[in-house]
Amino acid sequence: MPEAIWIKLIGTLPGLLWVAFAVIVFLSLRGTIIHSLVPRVTALRALGVEVEMAAHILDRVAEHSDTPVTPTMRRGVLGRLEHAADTLRGGRILWVDDHPEHNGALISLFRSMDMVVDTARSTDEGLVALGHGSYDIVLSDIDRDGDPQAGISMLRELEARNVDVPVLVHAHNFNPELGVDRRIFAATNNPVGIVHYVIDLMERIRFGAPEV
Repeated sequence: MPEAIWIKLIGTLPGLLWVAFAVIVFLSLRGTIIHSLVPRVTALRALGVEVEMAAHILDRVAEHSDTPVTPTMRRGVLGRLEHAADTLRGGRILWVDDHPEHNGALISLFRSMDMVVDTARSTDEGLVALGHGSYDIVLSDIDRDGDPQAGISMLRELEARNVDVPVLVHAHNFNPELGVDRRIFAATNNPVGIVHYVIDLMERIRFGAPEV
């Protein structure tokens, strides 16, 4: 074989060795690479499904709401749900309301984000649930079983029992002009507002309250 061909072959040898080395490294590590990528892809797909499901449920919430849910409000809350998916996952809510069926769409929304939502129809049931389980948030109405101050009375019970769980009030007849009890984190008659407040509280719980 002519000497010039040998020289060319020798010149290409380092490049071939690098290619062979890269192939060997890839083959030896491909299991690790695949296993590290698949969970991320799966998580992204799951997140898309969660948010898509939340969008459908939010439409149901809007249909049954006495307060308007505008397209802008819808986009805003869906954007927050998407960014807060990991923060909400595993969060626990106790919802005290004598008509839990009225909150069915919102309960489904939170459960679609992998939150646990337990319901109680009375203050007594709620106190029993709080005594047997740990919750991040208590959601409550105000007028319950004919008592227009049932929700407020429950707050006094929580104080007496040293139950330090933030309380959100979601009541159709809530009038913000009358003020909010000091024990209540926030209160609204708007379902989108409740979703925002739940996200706010879960962010505080996960990351701590921001310094003032």
